Amino acid sequence: MIGMIGMFGGLALLVFLTMRGMNLLIAAPLTALFVAVLNGLPLFPQLLEDESGVNYLTNYMDGFTSFIGSWYLMFLTGAIFGKVMEDSGAADSVSQWIVGKIGMKRAALAIVIACAVLTYGGVSLFVVAFSVYPMALSLFKQADLPRRFIPATLAFGSTTFTMTSAGSPEIQNWIPIEFLNTTPYAGWEVSLIVAVFMMVFGYWWLTKMINKAKSKGEHFVSRPTDPTAEPSSKLPNPLLSMIPLLVVLIVSFIFHDILGTSALIIALSGGILATYIINRKYFHNLAKAFGDGAMGAVIAIANTAAVVGFGGVVKATPSFEAAVNVMTDIPGSPLIGGALAVAVIAGLTGSSSGGQAIALPLLAPHYLDMGVDAEELHRTVAISSGSLDSLPQGGYVVTTIRSIAGETHKDAYPAFGALSVVVPLLGAALAVVLFSLGL
Repeated sequence: MIGMIGMFGGLALLVFLTMRGMNLLIAAPLTALFVAVLNGLPLFPQLLEDESGVNYLTNYMDGFTSFIGSWYLMFLTGAIFGKVMEDSGAADSVSQWIVGKIGMKRAALAIVIACAVLTYGGVSLFVVAFSVYPMALSLFKQADLPRRFIPATLAFGSTTFTMTSAGSPEIQNWIPIEFLNTTPYAGWEVSLIVAVFMMVFGYWWLTKMINKAKSKGEHFVSRPTDPTAEPSSKLPNPLLSMIPLLVVLIVSFIFHDILGTSALIIALSGGILATYIINRKYFHNLAKAFGDGAMGAVIAIANTAAVVGFGGVVKATPSFEAAVNVMTDIPGSPLIGGALAVAVIAGLTGSSSGGQAIALPLLAPHYLDMGVDAEELHRTVAISSGSLDSLPQGGYVVTTIRSIAGETHKDAYPAFGALSVVVPLLGAALAVVLFSLGL
C-alpha cells in the first residue's frame, strides 16, 4: 500500500510541480526519489551486492540517457530546421500565403492540417512541433489569436486523429503488430469513423476556446524574442518555401521502412539544405539560427529525458508491477480492459509507446486466448495510448509547451489537455462502442 501511495503520489506531485512551473530537471528526479523511497528501492548501486540490480540512481539515469542517446540528433536537426525556416522568412511567407487562401479565421485549421500531414507522413511528433511552430507563430500573429493556444493546436494536429489511426507510420500504430500479428491498417473502418469524429469535435472545441478567449479581450502579444516579420515584398516565394517541408515529408516516407526513426535525420538534414539552397539570399543570420536551434534542442531533449527518467524509476518498483497486474485483469469487455490498462500505464510512464510496450506482452496472449479479435484490440489500445500520456508531466507536453512555444503550463495546458487527453479518450470509447456493435 505504501508503495502504491508512493507511485501515484509521486506522479501527482510531479503533475503539481509541473503545473506550478518548477524546472523539470529538478522536479522529475525529486519526485522519482519520492517514488523510490516509498517503494523501498536502494538509492545507489553501491548499496547492492550486485551493482547491476534495481536502484534509484541507475534506473533514473538509464531512462534519462537512453532517451537522449536515441533522439538527440532528431531533436537537433528538427530544431535547426524550424529555425532556418524562421530566419529565412520561409515560415512567414508560407503562413501569409495560407492566410490569403483560406482566411484569417481558419489560421488554426491551417496549423492542424500541416501537423496532420507531417505526422501521417511519418515525421516524429517532436520534430513536427519544432518544424511547424515558426509557421504557427506567424499565423497566430497575423490572425491576432492568443498565442497560448499554439501548443494545443500543434498537439491536436499531431497526437489525435493521425498518430494512432489506421495506416499511420507512427510507432504507436506499429507496436501492436508485433504482439497481435496484425497490420498497420487494423480496424480501418472504425478507425476512419473515430478519426473523423476526433478531428471535427476537436477542431470545434479548439475554435470555441479561442473565440471565448478573444471575446474576453485576449489577443496575440509579441515578445522581444519573436522573429521580426519582413514586408511581403522581402519574403521568399511561398510556393518555393513549401519545398523544404515536402522534402522532409517525402524523404521520411521513402526511408521510413528501412531506417525507422533514423530516417528523420536524413529527412530533416535534407530540409535544412533545401531551405538554404532555395532561400539563401533571404537569411538574416544563418549561424545564429543554427546556434539557437542547437540550444533549443538541448533544452527540449533534457526536459523530456528528465520525465523519461522518472518513468524508468516507476517501472522498476514492485507497486508498478502490481498496478499492471490489476490493470490487465480488469473484468468486463476485454476491449475496455485493454484500453484502460494501456492508458493508465502510459500516464504513469509519460509515454504512449511505453504504455503499449509494457501492457501488450501481458494483454495480448490472454485476450487472444479468450477469442478477442486482434484487429479490434490493436485499434482500441492504439487510440487509448494517445490519451493519458499527455498529462502535464508528459515529455511531449513539456517540450511543446515550454521548450518550443515558451508558454507556461498554467496558460497553455487547459486547452492542451482538453484536446490531447479528453478527445482521444472519447475516441477510444467510441471505438469500443463501434466494435461492440459489430462494425
